Amino acid sequence: MTNPFDERALSLNGPATDIQPVTPSDSADLPDVAVALYVETAGTLSIVTVAGGARTVAVTDNAILPVGVRRVNATGTTATGIHALVLV
Repeated sequence: MTNPFDERALSLNGPATDIQPVTPSDSADLPDVAVALYVETAGTLSIVTVAGGARTVAVTDNAILPVGVRRVNATGTTATGIHALVLV
């Protein structure tokens, strides 16, 4: 099987190369900075962006939030089924 990613340089223009489950934490950053988040169940997300901004946003079921994220805080996050789209 050929792999179209073998010769491709990683790009913020997409696509992500992996998806990782997120466990919200008030003290630990994500293992890899997310280029976007995917959320299965609606609620709020309390995040720290890659630029360092603290933000709280409401999301719907099956939402994709196309922003660089370094942390998803436990406090203030009610959405569930959160996944980080990453370039690794």
